[in-house]
Amino acid sequence: MSEVTPRAHVIQVAAALAASMGIGRFVFTPILPLMHTQAGLSSSLGAALATANYIGYLVGAVAGILIPAVVRSAAVMRISLVVLVATLALMPTTHDGSAWFVLRLVAGIASALIFMIAVSALLSHLRVHAQHLAGWAFGGIGAGIALSGVLVLILRTAGSWRSAWWAAAALAVVCAVAAWALTPEPSPTATPSGPGGHGRPRTGRWFTAAFVSYFLEGIGYIIAGTFLVAAIDHTAGGWVGSGSWIVVGLAALPSCAVWVWLGRRWSQPTLLLVALLIQAVGIALPAVIAGVGAALVSAFLFGATFLGVGLIALGIGAHLQFPRAVALLTTGYSVGQILGPLVVTPLLHDGYYQALLVGAVVVLAAALAAAALRVRFPDHVGVRHEPSHLNNQPAETQPGASTVPSAATETMA
Repeated sequence: MSEVTPRAHVIQVAAALAASMGIGRFVFTPILPLMHTQAGLSSSLGAALATANYIGYLVGAVAGILIPAVVRSAAVMRISLVVLVATLALMPTTHDGSAWFVLRLVAGIASALIFMIAVSALLSHLRVHAQHLAGWAFGGIGAGIALSGVLVLILRTAGSWRSAWWAAAALAVVCAVAAWALTPEPSPTATPSGPGGHGRPRTGRWFTAAFVSYFLEGIGYIIAGTFLVAAIDHTAGGWVGSGSWIVVGLAALPSCAVWVWLGRRWSQPTLLLVALLIQAVGIALPAVIAGVGAALVSAFLFGATFLGVGLIALGIGAHLQFPRAVALLTTGYSVGQILGPLVVTPLLHDGYYQALLVGAVVVLAAALAAAALRVRFPDHVGVRHEPSHLNNQPAETQPGASTVPSAATETMA
């Protein structure tokens, strides 16, 4: 067992998440406008590269689910960190679209593996501290987004798209070093399956609504997550595009901790509905209102909700005790992320604003599905006092499962 203090452990996990998600996955968003103007990247190829990363992420997530030992391997995490840094550093060495596609695909696989190992380690080692501190660990994603956004903002005038990728790789190295000593989940956790598996609560109605909502969120949020900066940059120009991505990161940094706190006072379906409505407004805002103010408000609303929606949705799946709930939700969400850029690709020849409106409409549809969850939602499912009441979840991570599901090891973002 690691002797690292809980707060130090949170810092290590946050660094891993900053490298894997904030930089490895999302740095493409602020660099995309630079690649359009300096590297001749077309809008359709940009969407294809985004899709490649999401396909890779799905592959990595499925690998972690099918091979549980992967989630407990320090070697896999460290190899994935090295591979991730390499994919970032290699992006500016070529102009070949096929090579870029492969690099972003591999980066997606590495990001997913690092994410699962880091979150598994977080919830395994923190135990009763998980609810209080896990939100701040997830804030590492926001920190990575903000830091990479600052780098790209600086390099817009002092460098090029190539230097932006190399700077991102250097930043990922710093985060990898900080996360290198992270101790993964030490051993498999045996979870009692209950008395013969009989008497499973009937929660399929609510799970179907949660699945539809989370699938649609995967489509809608990733449209903004991929094209928001390019859309803002297309009209505002200057610092606003990259600056808005910094705002996304700064808003995302404390967001999970805030949603955990709110979850102590309001029901999960209500929080999910509110978060999705706020996010839909944020995504649509720059498409209907021009100007710096609208762009920055949009970035703040998006950053404040996209991680929280994942935590809440997975918490609902775990609460409902539906068989393999989190694995199913994660798969639906990942497929949605793959479809998002593809759905709006035909609209990109006229700019990005139509794409943002489509994303906002899809997130509104997700909110409607979340509203259906509120109809007679079961606040208590099964025997609440049993430590193994969540299907396939480690017993020691049950405290705080209402908003930070232990099953998040099967990936969220």
